Amino acid sequence: MSVFTMADLHLSTASGHEMDVFGSRWRDYTKKIVKNWRAVIKDGDTVILPGDISWAMNLDEAREDFALLDSLPGKKLLGKGNHDFWWDTATKCNKFFDEHKFSTLTLLYNNAFIAEDFIVCGTRGWFLEKTQQITVGEVDFEKISNRENMRLRMSLDAARSLQQSGHGEKEILCFLHFPLVWGDFVAKEMLQTLQAYGVRRCYYGHIHGNYHAPRTQSYENLTLSLISSDFLDFVPHKILPL
Repeated sequence: MSVFTMADLHLSTASGHEMDVFGSRWRDYTKKIVKNWRAVIKDGDTVILPGDISWAMNLDEAREDFALLDSLPGKKLLGKGNHDFWWDTATKCNKFFDEHKFSTLTLLYNNAFIAEDFIVCGTRGWFLEKTQQITVGEVDFEKISNRENMRLRMSLDAARSLQQSGHGEKEILCFLHFPLVWGDFVAKEMLQTLQAYGVRRCYYGHIHGNYHAPRTQSYENLTLSLISSDFLDFVPHKILPL
């Protein structure tokens, strides 16, 4: 079985939120996602979705998007993005999934999971520079950054526990919504955290329309890979062992 990833599905089954304004590549994007997903992913595979999964504003509004995801092959690990306004407490989300029998959906949040040759961890992340963020009202960037770094550590601690429980040969992969490095921006604290835990590969989304950007870049012994859905042309990216 295989492991795939793709960020920024931006599903809007019920809300009708259009993405065409972001470029022609987004035309009929949901159909593209479904077609390509079914072409490459099998029931035993795992798919990590690092944020911006649905435009819905609450869990009830997101139900049709979750139903669509649940109907697709594979186990899905859902990370949080900056547009996932439906996201509630983990307890409420898991209860909602159980009540609606969305058995293939699981939150990637302060935890870690084994997926074939890998241990999967991650958090949302954050752009520390105000020029890189569109926010409403007063936002304490340092507070949010520290909180995200704390959540990353919790996820990495869970990953390390899995390694120590008999899975020491498995590589820890990190999945963020926001990039760790982009242009002159570097999330230094989170970078140092990943280095301290020996993480070698990190995947991120959030960036749209920049189709000439390199798929991967190396920064201080970390391989960083952009996996936004439009950047991938809506084809899930398969992760291979090193």
